[in-house]
Amino acid sequence: MKKFIHLTLLVCLMACESTIYPELDAPAEIIVVDAWLKHDQPDQFIYITRSQGYFDQTEPEMVSGAVVTIKDLTSSKQYIFLESEKGYVFSSESVFGEIGHDYLLTVQVAGELFESRTHLGEVPPVDSVVFSYNPEDYNILSEYFSAEFYAQDLVGAGDTYWIKAWKNGVLLNKPSEINIAYDAGFGAGQEVDGVVFHKTIRKDYINPLVEREDRANYYLPPYDIGDSVYVEIHSIDPAAYDYLSAVKTQTDRPGGFSELFAVPLANVSTNIYTTNPNSNTAVAGFFNVSAVAGGGKRLTAEEANQLSNQ
Repeated sequence: MKKFIHLTLLVCLMACESTIYPELDAPAEIIVVDAWLKHDQPDQFIYITRSQGYFDQTEPEMVSGAVVTIKDLTSSKQYIFLESEKGYVFSSESVFGEIGHDYLLTVQVAGELFESRTHLGEVPPVDSVVFSYNPEDYNILSEYFSAEFYAQDLVGAGDTYWIKAWKNGVLLNKPSEINIAYDAGFGAGQEVDGVVFHKTIRKDYINPLVEREDRANYYLPPYDIGDSVYVEIHSIDPAAYDYLSAVKTQTDRPGGFSELFAVPLANVSTNIYTTNPNSNTAVAGFFNVSAVAGGGKRLTAEEANQLSNQ
């Protein structure tokens, strides 16, 4: 009986290692509207493309001929986006929009009219960015420096933020580095309004973990002398918080055997909708306008020496 069980397990393991090449049906085409705008920059871009097959590695082509406008629902001001090689663009010599106002995006394309609404919320300042010295630990086999920023959530429950970080000018954009906050914490219902952001938000996501080439499951020091870190806090609509949370869940996958117990793959939500209830055209993407605050620092040899001697 034991020999039979061992033989059965061997056959199962061999079967699990077989490579298959499934033939997939052509996916239904989806209009994708990428409209993440920043209050503090004069040129605003909206990208309209069509979805592609999963194995198609080419750059998505822009959908031409669309009529793209944004209306300030508070002041009734209109912003008309013009088609360009890079996307649909609105250019101005000043900032875009006004904090506290609501906005309506309309996209007319291929005989369809799509709409979306968002709110431009306020953002708190980045008070400071600091470095700290750390002794060798079980993940990083040497002394190292880590970064942390300090900022305080605005008073009033329900503020949502997207925190982005750059190391030496390179955006930390892995799925595991998506850093979002609901007030000063991680979701509605927590009593963290109007206080300093949680330490995980301030520190964990702005220190990149790069695995060593010579030793698996061990990492390089996140920052060395001469490295810089820059942090931005973006105000986002609560619907954008839910969207980014879903994106992180769907893209930051455990891999391997753990996938059997992971959240099933699914399309993430969108706040863009067709105005025609009988339309068969699917749409994806998101519309958000952010206020932005930032701050950064470079680790000098002098500061590193002071930190390591404390």
